Amino acid sequence: METKNIIQSLRIKHDLSQEELAEKVFVTRQAVSRWENGETVPGTDTLKLLSRLFDVSINTLLGAPRKLICQCCGMPLDDSIISHETDGTPNEDYCKWCYTDGVYQYSDMDALIEVCVKNMASGEHPEGEVREYLRSVLPQLDHWKQ
Repeated sequence: METKNIIQSLRIKHDLSQEELAEKVFVTRQAVSRWENGETVPGTDTLKLLSRLFDVSINTLLGAPRKLICQCCGMPLDDSIISHETDGTPNEDYCKWCYTDGVYQYSDMDALIEVCVKNMASGEHPEGEVREYLRSVLPQLDHWKQ
């Protein structure tokens, strides 16, 4: 879906007129109309405001051009599990289980691995295999590189 359709869909879903949306993100109604007609795309600061207003990631507003993964546990991210900063701004780097209200939930990779193994292990993927996989993948993620 294109940005123009996403913005229009979210505006309608939230029962906002173009004028009401414009007031909430500090632009003109004409700017909203141009977004929805595909003539322009909101700038970075406006995308941040739209993201917060609609509680979706900027990635979603732009039509999900890239796939996001949690930079702590490696879980694929979508809007339902993206973490938020203390001010409510979505944080597209982490899931809500690894980063909550501005606080990292895991500072020890082994502790995270044990939680993940309990949730991921199955008959098809035994605990040892899952543990080995996580030990190879997690160190490549931004949170653990620091």
